[in-house]
Amino acid sequence: MALTLRGLAAERSLGLRVLAGEAALDRPIGWVHPTELTDPQAFLEGGELLLTTGLALDERTSPAYVRGLVDAGVAGVGFGVGLSHEQVPRALVGTAAEVGLPLLEVPRRTPFIAITRAVSRAVAADEYAALVRTGRGQQELTRTAVGKSGVGGVVRKLARLVDGWVVLFDASGAVTEAAPASARGHAEGLRDELEHLRAGTRLTALGEYEVALQTLDTRTRGVLAVGTEGPLDTAGQHIVNTAVSLLSLALEQNRTQSAALRELRTGLVELLVQRQSELALGVMTTVWGGAPAPPWSVLAFVGPSAARRTLHDTLDADADADADADADADTVAEHVFFAHSGSTVLVFGAARQEEQVLAVAARIGGLHGGLVDGVSLVDFATAVDQATHAASSAQEQRVLLVRHADHVGAGLLELVEPGVAQAFAGRMLAPLRRHDETGRGDLVESLRCWLEHHGHWDNAAARLGVHRHTLRNRMRKVEELTGRSLDSPGVRAELWLALQLG
Repeated sequence: MALTLRGLAAERSLGLRVLAGEAALDRPIGWVHPTELTDPQAFLEGGELLLTTGLALDERTSPAYVRGLVDAGVAGVGFGVGLSHEQVPRALVGTAAEVGLPLLEVPRRTPFIAITRAVSRAVAADEYAALVRTGRGQQELTRTAVGKSGVGGVVRKLARLVDGWVVLFDASGAVTEAAPASARGHAEGLRDELEHLRAGTRLTALGEYEVALQTLDTRTRGVLAVGTEGPLDTAGQHIVNTAVSLLSLALEQNRTQSAALRELRTGLVELLVQRQSELALGVMTTVWGGAPAPPWSVLAFVGPSAARRTLHDTLDADADADADADADADTVAEHVFFAHSGSTVLVFGAARQEEQVLAVAARIGGLHGGLVDGVSLVDFATAVDQATHAASSAQEQRVLLVRHADHVGAGLLELVEPGVAQAFAGRMLAPLRRHDETGRGDLVESLRCWLEHHGHWDNAAARLGVHRHTLRNRMRKVEELTGRSLDSPGVRAELWLALQLG
């Protein structure tokens, strides 16, 4: 902390006496400047303690002399007595008191060099303390930046080091990090300043805070806002500059890493399409700690590139939040895998997760999805094509979702006269419905589920919540009642069509 006039006057060894301006004694002393010039303004920068013996001063010239020093911004005046004057001129004391300029009487026994040394020691101590604080702050920020807490940790550490608040904005002006959390409330008050800031640093006031805004050196422009109750000192400025450099590097690395992970996700989908599932699932486990277990629900989303990118980034942020949360956390990204694939975003994973993914897509807007249920590893490539075609149909119909099974059924139904179609469905399903009405089983829904899962016993049984042997018995009953073999693709197609009509 800088030496003040009050602190200097309190040093008993100097024997200084305050004659005027006591209310302003808390001014810091920037340096000491001895001079006998009657107009030293040209040689002053402001903040100095000016020392003089008043060699060229008298009662007549003292008032103008004092007012000139006030205009020059000096911190105060030390007047040495016992040489040119036995006492400080009354006019000088009166004018100093009138204008509020601190005036210290320096006794004959105290050489000016003693005052200069006292101030010099204090300045050196302040500079050393600032240097130590800067070094320690830079070390703490660097350790935080290379640790697990990343960008958020740097922002929180910076807020503590400057004893203020910090907000990090992305290129769109959205808040990405804030410390403490309540600092987010300052964001709205900085909107106008952010719009005018193109590069570099901008200082502004926000209530009782002085705020330094500084752009980050990244390809995507971000801004760091640091608010403190007073101006940042030299150490604080160096610490903020260090934080800006570390955040710029970290964000650029994050951007590069995110791009690489996006490409990796796309490559893993291509491996699954090419039926190299063992390799793909192994990489998923190594990089993301696991992979959703099949059978999968496969969703394909089409729409504007910005909306698709937002969907991917939202799921990615959800995954990151899950990684930082407790082990009990349960998020959408924990149960699905997602990736860009050409002009679509594919999302696949545990059954019944599609509702949460669709809710995210609905919030984003402009997206249209296609869904295929009960997909095995072997059927993944086919399911991707089916989901993509269904998504295109959803886009044409301007709806959020079309299921592939419904899409195929609707396409066939357009070729059949409604009355004929209803009669066909009634005839095919009548024996099954009569059976179900007796309460001896649920053949219609069991058949529907089995066909939706492409005849996979385990997948369909799991979806129905029954044992696979129970499902096999039900399908044998369907064959018995309809007099047709489910081994025939044509029979399965006819029954599926009947279920769509019924």
